[in-house]
Amino acid sequence: MLTFGRTTEAPVLPPDHPLRTAFSRYGTWVARHVKTVLPMSVALVFLLLYPIFFLYTTDATNVTSGVSNLPHHVWTDAQPLSERAVAEPDVIMRSIWVHGSYMKALDREILLGALELQNTLLGPTTDFNPRRPHAPRILPDDPTVDMTRDQRDAFHVVNGLTDQSWFFHSPLQYWGGSADNIVADKDIIFTVNEKKTQSTSVNVTLRHSIVFSGKRFEERRLVAADALVITLIHLKDSPLGRQWVRNAERLAAQVHDKWTVIPHDGKSMASQLYEFQFRPMSWPDWFLLTIAYSLTLFYLLLSLSKLRAVKSRFGLMVTILAQIAASIGSSLTICAIFKIDLSRVPYYAYPLVVLAISMENSFRLINAVIITCSSISISDRIGEAFGQTAYVAVANRLQNLAILLGLSRITFPGVAAFCTFAAVAIAFDFLYLATFFLAVLSVDVRQRELYELEKASVRKTNAVDETTLLDRIRRIRHSGATVSTRVAGTIVILGFILLAQSHYALESGSQWLNWIITRSWRVAEPVISKSSLLVDIHQARSPTSWLRLQDHETAREVINVVKPWAHSYVARVYEPLIFVAKGADRIPHSPEPMFLPAVYDFIHNEIPRFVVFMLTLVALLLLLTNYLLQGNDKHAGDPDHPDNEPLLSVRSLSHGHDLDVVKMAVSPGNKLVSVGLDRNIQIWDVPLNSRTRVMSDSETPLENPFPVLAMAIDGDSKWLALLTWQRVLLWDTEEQQWGLSIEVELGGHKPEAVFFNYANKNLDSPSLVIVRKNGTMFELDLEGGASKEFTICKTPFAMALPFAELTTQNQLSQSLSILTLSRKSCIHIARQQAGGWTSKEVKITTGEAKDIHSIVPAPDLSMYLICRSRSVDLVDLESSAVIQTFNTELMEPRSLKLLLSSRGAPQHGLPPLSLCYISLETGDLVIQTFHRADEADPMHHPKDYAPEAPRQPWDEEKEVKKRIENPGRWEMLPNGGIVGVRRVPVASSSSSSRRRSFQAVSSGAGVGSGLRRRGGAAAAAAAAGSSTADATDATTPDIGTTRWEAWAFNNLESAKTKGIETQPLDQQADEEDTMYDNLLVSELGPMVRLGTASVAVGLGNVIKVISVGHEHFDKVVTRDRLTAENLRNQNFGRRRKTGVAAHRTRGGLGGCGAAPGAGI
Repeated sequence: MLTFGRTTEAPVLPPDHPLRTAFSRYGTWVARHVKTVLPMSVALVFLLLYPIFFLYTTDATNVTSGVSNLPHHVWTDAQPLSERAVAEPDVIMRSIWVHGSYMKALDREILLGALELQNTLLGPTTDFNPRRPHAPRILPDDPTVDMTRDQRDAFHVVNGLTDQSWFFHSPLQYWGGSADNIVADKDIIFTVNEKKTQSTSVNVTLRHSIVFSGKRFEERRLVAADALVITLIHLKDSPLGRQWVRNAERLAAQVHDKWTVIPHDGKSMASQLYEFQFRPMSWPDWFLLTIAYSLTLFYLLLSLSKLRAVKSRFGLMVTILAQIAASIGSSLTICAIFKIDLSRVPYYAYPLVVLAISMENSFRLINAVIITCSSISISDRIGEAFGQTAYVAVANRLQNLAILLGLSRITFPGVAAFCTFAAVAIAFDFLYLATFFLAVLSVDVRQRELYELEKASVRKTNAVDETTLLDRIRRIRHSGATVSTRVAGTIVILGFILLAQSHYALESGSQWLNWIITRSWRVAEPVISKSSLLVDIHQARSPTSWLRLQDHETAREVINVVKPWAHSYVARVYEPLIFVAKGADRIPHSPEPMFLPAVYDFIHNEIPRFVVFMLTLVALLLLLTNYLLQGNDKHAGDPDHPDNEPLLSVRSLSHGHDLDVVKMAVSPGNKLVSVGLDRNIQIWDVPLNSRTRVMSDSETPLENPFPVLAMAIDGDSKWLALLTWQRVLLWDTEEQQWGLSIEVELGGHKPEAVFFNYANKNLDSPSLVIVRKNGTMFELDLEGGASKEFTICKTPFAMALPFAELTTQNQLSQSLSILTLSRKSCIHIARQQAGGWTSKEVKITTGEAKDIHSIVPAPDLSMYLICRSRSVDLVDLESSAVIQTFNTELMEPRSLKLLLSSRGAPQHGLPPLSLCYISLETGDLVIQTFHRADEADPMHHPKDYAPEAPRQPWDEEKEVKKRIENPGRWEMLPNGGIVGVRRVPVASSSSSSRRRSFQAVSSGAGVGSGLRRRGGAAAAAAAAGSSTADATDATTPDIGTTRWEAWAFNNLESAKTKGIETQPLDQQADEEDTMYDNLLVSELGPMVRLGTASVAVGLGNVIKVISVGHEHFDKVVTRDRLTAENLRNQNFGRRRKTGVAAHRTRGGLGGCGAAPGAGI
């Protein structure tokens, strides 16, 4: 069972092997996302365990009611025997199958016709009661004459078992064999289900499995059957058997006008030997299973005892056993769904195989964690240990799966089903090892319950080498090496399958091993040629498969009748005589269900309750996981995310365009649309790393979207709107075809805003809103193509921004409002009401109206910002009252962006507010952060501070101002970060110690500065010659001496770093992408926000996706969270800069020089 040598040890992969690296990365990811993996893995376990109670039954009467039967304590099977087998049949089985239309055997006329056939074959069966304890057994003088009722009943087995005994079972016994009862029955289906527990005179239960064929179940009730099965079981000298054969031939000739008989002459010549067994486990079986379970328990205790962490032993043991139980339960569910019968092998054997395979891999993983260097982070320890052991576990399982698959092809059906169960179970076991157990182990290590293992040292004994058995056991117990059981699971699988196979052999005792070696493991199925008529009637189930369905309880009952002292019997089963009603429709009009009927019952009845239970369980697990990790969260941040972990990552989306990318748009589902000067429109699915192309035709006006003035994508990423000078075209991204094409009039100007709106409409059919430059807008209905025009302002717009307002439930509305600023500095708010759009002009009483250069919505505050050259007004949306005015530096027009740091907010109250803009004087990015007024520290109040004086929401005395030099083009991220792209000198890019890249001012004093940079080619160049770098710094470099660089800055106070992290855009490019990156790109393309922690920027004909931290694109932004910033990013083209800042940018360092705004 256990091997202590080195011959079975798996090979060790080098640390840089791709397979080991992949498993290590996965293990690290799981350890860092325990709060997600652990609840989801338990939810998966619950998903697969909960249905067991509805898919299985232990009630013998419900075995065939559309559910599976749980394994019992006995060996059972119904298997064909070879004609060469030395076995005399104990009984003979003859039957007729009566068919009506397909699955209509329970029609009243079919039942009455079957009763006539039954009475013709057996004699009268009305109110059948064969008990004749003292009746003489007398045969008729003429052997061709049928017996009278009394003569026939005298030979019934209930009156004594002889070689002439017989008995039968028929569905017509539900009605006592009476035609009057059948005619009077108003609900045949109800009768059939109510009397499924009825017994015959010999105590054989009339289960549906033995009296019907081709059954259909709903709600565990029989609702249809394809055939009525009337079966006669008799011994070899039974006169009723001879009468059945004689009457069957006569009957075939008499009823040809009502029935189609197969075979037509009524002779059933073909037969097959079958063995039906119900065999309890023998004492050798018990002995072997006891030894196997004892060794498994010994290994479990031995492995646990080698773990010197007392606090973890019980928890880890429970986790291992829970994982094994989950694997077994999941396999049971899958086998039930796909109708795999597991009832033929005793249930004692099922856990053994999973135990033998699972524990080795679990303890191997635990030991790998223990010996991993404790100086690295916990997540890296878990990942490294999983990388060392996962490939061994995978190889072990693949080996066992191959063995089980091969054995399932050559073994008996009961053993083959066991092989299938074991294969599914060990597959689930690895899944749970890689999710549930790995997450629990990570929690265990974080709780430092294994801390003493890191201190413990293996004590070496100085005693002389002893050879006694006790000393050898003690040496194994205290040795540092783990006991190798990598092949133990395989040995257990092979051993048990050999044992199980022996129970289905004809020979017994010591001959079974010879049988295994010399004979085929599986008896060949009888090859029976079907007549063309038999094929044409489309039987729902063949006679062979019907015999397979006979459950072990029926076998036990028949054994008690014909062979009470035995555990099996052999029957010669003749092919059934088939009667099909004339005119019956035997064509199946609907396919038979693929899965077990109980599966569909579970879906129809239990899904609501199941969902509630699962959600409750997941919520409780989330609370438990948060509780277990709450003390480690504040300490786990640094080990799990060390300082040498890159904050920035850059990936390239290439090969989509041949010329520069000039327009981009983003959908809430993180689909990115790009338009290039090569007149190509690409749709990138960034999470899936795929792309599709919008098929355009310049010769067809309805399929030519060029020049593209603006784009918009709906919330479901289905419709892409492309606006040209004359029309708007809709592209269906799912069907990859053009939709509506509507002519529009833009008045010779580009639109100010284009977006989809969902107000007062089904979410699957949004409307398209286009805001013109002349102060008007129109709304296009995508379903009917109708459009409505509305005037917002009589003065041409300077800018128009859509945004979602807060509802009374403090949620963002599905419908969008529009905030506009005209050239005459008048501000309007357009809202959609039930009757259409309404526009309201905002009257601002403070400041000069002509000084306003931009507006910024703040929907989370129900406010918006009015931007002037040196101040920003915060205005209430409803009352238009100025809430607060913030003083700023001289601001570049339209450069202001708002950041609300929700992570820095108190539990109740306003969050910190950050104003980010470009200084017109210096070109720096200025970040002014204001905190809530009542959070201001009294130490920072002025001397004339008066508590009773009225105060503004945000305190300007607690202002924190930060500056970023040479920001280039930048964007705000929802997670509180700022990311940008700029051009920097090549030689000076690594001289961070000599350049001041970040400044912070708090209350007029400098707080600190910092610059984080990764090594690269620039660093090597700087190290080679610092004098060259200094000279380069003193001059303005041209394109040939600069490069594009991504930078990121986290504005949250809880951020680890207070500086900027930078990375060259071509640092991680491959060879083909480097060809693109090395092009002389003089200016950036458009930049749009992508997801929650990424931006996409056009760099020539390549799109760079820059992520800050860990981006999870599965967390898509839903349509009700579309802010003005998101919608503005949906239509972003390259603009020409104006003013001082633009002049400085074109000088060579800003990197934001823009192309002309003409469409393409």
